[in-house]
Amino acid sequence: MEILQKLRARARQDPQRIVLFEGEENRSLIAAEIIEREKLAKLTLLGNVDKIQTRLRTLGITLGSSALLDPAGSGKLKPYAQRLYERRRSRGMTEPEALQTARLPRIFADLMVAAGDADGSVGGALTTTADTVRAALWTLGLAPGFSLVSSFFLMVSPQKNIGADGACLFADCAVVPQPSPAQLAEIALATAENARALLEVEPRVAMLSFSTKGNAGHPTAAAVREATKTLCARAPHLIADGELQLDAAVVPEIAAQSSGVGGERACQCFHLPRAQLRQHRLQTRRAFRRLHRRRSHPAGPLATRERPLARRERRGHRERGRITAIQAASLKAQEAIRM
Repeated sequence: MEILQKLRARARQDPQRIVLFEGEENRSLIAAEIIEREKLAKLTLLGNVDKIQTRLRTLGITLGSSALLDPAGSGKLKPYAQRLYERRRSRGMTEPEALQTARLPRIFADLMVAAGDADGSVGGALTTTADTVRAALWTLGLAPGFSLVSSFFLMVSPQKNIGADGACLFADCAVVPQPSPAQLAEIALATAENARALLEVEPRVAMLSFSTKGNAGHPTAAAVREATKTLCARAPHLIADGELQLDAAVVPEIAAQSSGVGGERACQCFHLPRAQLRQHRLQTRRAFRRLHRRRSHPAGPLATRERPLARRERRGHRERGRITAIQAASLKAQEAIRM
C-alpha cells in the first residue's frame, strides 16, 4: 500500500474534527465533498453560510455531514474573543480588538482548536502564509520545547528505495529562509517527529549542504555542521548526520563511504536552508538519476506548524486535510501518554 493510501486509511479509522476556514472558496468546497465522501474527517466550514450554500449550488456539490458556521453569528464568539484577549493583552490587544479579531475565520478556526472544539484547521488557498502562521501563534502558540514555526514538504517518489517506501520529508522550504544553526537543529527535530507520526518509521535525518563532511570551507557549510552537532546533543537517540550532499545520503555506494544515515536504510528527513534551494535542486536531480537513471516525480503537501494543529494551504486540500487529521490524532495520542 502506498503512503498516501496508508494515510487515507489511518484518517478513516479515527476521523478528526477539522475546520476549513476558507469555506467560501471553491477548492475548499470541492475538497470538503471528497473528504466527506471518503470519510476522512469531520468537517466544519467557516464563512458566510448563505455564500457557502450559493457556491455549493453553483458547483453542484451536496454536503451532508459537514457543518457550516459563520463566526460572526456564533454563540462562542465572545468566549473565544475572551480567550484571545487573555493571550494577547500583554501585547496591547484590547477587548474590543479581540472581539473584532476573533471574527476572522482563520483566527476563529484556531480558537476552536485552542478551546478543544476542533482538532485541526486547514487553509491558506487565499490567506497568506504570514497571516495563517500568525493566527496559529496568536491562538495556539508553539509546541512545548520549540521556539519557532517551521515547515516541511512530504515528497512521494515512485522509487521505493528512497526514504520510507518512496516518502521523504524536506524542511524547511517555506517559512524560515535563513535559519541559524540552532534554528536548523530545531527544524530537523520537529520534522523528525512529524516523520515518525506520518510515516510510522524511526527517522533517519540528513542535514544537507553543498558540501560533505567539511569538503568546502564555507560559512554556510560550517553552519550545517554546527546544526548537526546541536541536533545530536538535543536528541542523542536520533539517527542523524551532516553536513551532506544529497547523494551522500541517498546513493548507497556514496553513503557507505561518507554518511552514517544513508545506504541500504534510506533517509526519510532532509534539512536544508531555503537560501540554498537552487544548489539542492541540482543535487536532487543528479542523485535521483544516479539511483534509477530517470527523473523522479515527487509531490506532496506543505505544512507550516511544528504543532500539527494549523495548516497552510496552496493546493491539494484533500491531502492536507487528511494529513492534518493524522497529525492531530498523533498529537492527542502523545498527550494521552504523557498524562
